[in-house]
Amino acid sequence: MPDNLPDAALNASHEGVLTLPGEFPLHHGGTLRDLRIAWRLAGAPEQPVVLVLGGISASRAVFGQDGARRGWWNEVVGPGRALDTTRVRVLGMDYLGGSGDSTRPVKGEAFPSLSSFDQAQAVLALLDHLGIARLRAIVGASYGGMVALAFGERHAARVERLVVISAADCAHPMATAWRSVQRSIVRFGLRVGHPGEGMELARALAMSTYRSPEEFAARFRAPPRMEGGQPVFPVEEYLYARGRDYAARYQPESFVCLSESIDLHRVEATRIAVRTEVVAVREDQLVPLGDMRALAARLPDALLHEFSSLHGHDAFLKEAEQLKPILATVTGDPEREQERHFD
Repeated sequence: MPDNLPDAALNASHEGVLTLPGEFPLHHGGTLRDLRIAWRLAGAPEQPVVLVLGGISASRAVFGQDGARRGWWNEVVGPGRALDTTRVRVLGMDYLGGSGDSTRPVKGEAFPSLSSFDQAQAVLALLDHLGIARLRAIVGASYGGMVALAFGERHAARVERLVVISAADCAHPMATAWRSVQRSIVRFGLRVGHPGEGMELARALAMSTYRSPEEFAARFRAPPRMEGGQPVFPVEEYLYARGRDYAARYQPESFVCLSESIDLHRVEATRIAVRTEVVAVREDQLVPLGDMRALAARLPDALLHEFSSLHGHDAFLKEAEQLKPILATVTGDPEREQERHFD
């Protein structure tokens, strides 16, 4: 690609909402009718396409700034960044069941259970619609890594490689325990007419699982302040601030739907005939290192990367430098690929 290509060309994007008329059968039973899949394709024109998927809160806006909408992975994806969009084109989508413009729950109406296989089937329909015969890669983190594994099991011929960050072939029971309580809190809030408060509490609890105990120890050891005769702890203020922010922008029914989808996720690793880079964070409480090592051992063609981060499960959002040599396999950057180290 020419070095002097204008920034506008590097960030040129196309987006839309694909509608699939009729019934869309679901993995766990039931159907969705006239399915909508919202997508965005951005980056260097004529370059290989990489599908990028994040946690359940992620959207099709992977990088850049489009009005008030900021890319959820700007620290990692973009021109000259770890996933270099001067070398690849990035495809993003709004998850089925999420808070974006894809088909999602409607307040007060029943919505069926979704599987990571359903998300993978939506990806396949999107690739066909866009005329993309084969992806260079799927880079999936957290729930996105689960979807990547599901796609690899069902549609291996349509993707060259997978990069799976902090996602295993099934959820760990302890993580399911935490998420089950979160969903119960949100459902209780909906039932008593306080959905926002339920979301705030559930997100506050979730935040305590996303990061590492070492990070909390470093940040929140200060003594509490007194308010109305009661102590307010620094960690408490942080968690509830994050909860309020999340509740203001995420639909409770969507949270329940996709949180449940994480815990329903199961793939057969031995059937995934795609080269897979498995990326594990040693301090991840939600996806323990042992589960990631076991996944890599069962995959037919895998390479395991391990690194440490105080950010725990959220490391994929923060550790651009540690991800850079791994993502070089996707962008085909020989200089960065030489930096790779394996533990």
